[in-house]
Amino acid sequence: MNEQLRSAMARQGVSPDALAAACAVDPKTVGRWLAGRVPHARHRWTTAGLLAVAEDTIWPSSQRSTPSASPAEPAACYPNRASVPREFWLSLLEGTEHQIDVLVYSGTFFAQTNPHVARMLTARARAGVAIRLCFADPAGSAVAQRDREEELDGTLAAKIRASLTYYRALLTEPGCEIRLHNATVYASLFRYDDDLLANPHIWGQPASANPLLHLRRGPGAELGWFEQYVTSFEALWETARRWGGTTIDKTSKE
Repeated sequence: MNEQLRSAMARQGVSPDALAAACAVDPKTVGRWLAGRVPHARHRWTTAGLLAVAEDTIWPSSQRSTPSASPAEPAACYPNRASVPREFWLSLLEGTEHQIDVLVYSGTFFAQTNPHVARMLTARARAGVAIRLCFADPAGSAVAQRDREEELDGTLAAKIRASLTYYRALLTEPGCEIRLHNATVYASLFRYDDDLLANPHIWGQPASANPLLHLRRGPGAELGWFEQYVTSFEALWETARRWGGTTIDKTSKE
């Protein structure tokens, strides 16, 4: 038996069926992993990310016949955002110790799939985590353009306003800041310390239907994917304006 894998699944509350779904394999395959078989590299990366542990913790390098991911490669890939298990999102949020960064247009799923997200972010902020949330300005030209591309009939701005209401309480928490951007976002970004989920946007499609990459920073990753996405976030963050929590309309200048 692979006791390390079994214990990690138990700690995160991940069943064999849930792990099988995340890796897009048959549950019997997970049973073989628990029995000691070493999976392919892509399944090891996905499993380690889902269970929020280092790959070597579950499968020591001495057991593997193929190298682990380099710093410039994704730790896991998902066919769409809905394929990422909810438990994985929660484990990343709860395990963050230093930095949480979010870049989205509306990010409605972020709160709707976890009604306690604001409370959880508050807890992380009070534990010393710096939190930066960057939403699209509902009155901006970028939102109007995105709305036309997705044929949303003018509903995207309303979705953003509704989403922001979940986070108003964070504005009084030291270490939390919310800004509004007016830029074309090519990928929604969710950073948790050295883990980053990048959800690229395909023209005319909702972000939820697009692939998602789990990137993990490693030694020597200065030119890797992780750092490139972090650099883009920092550049956009500098251009965004601070949101004060009031109702946003087309005449708002805050």
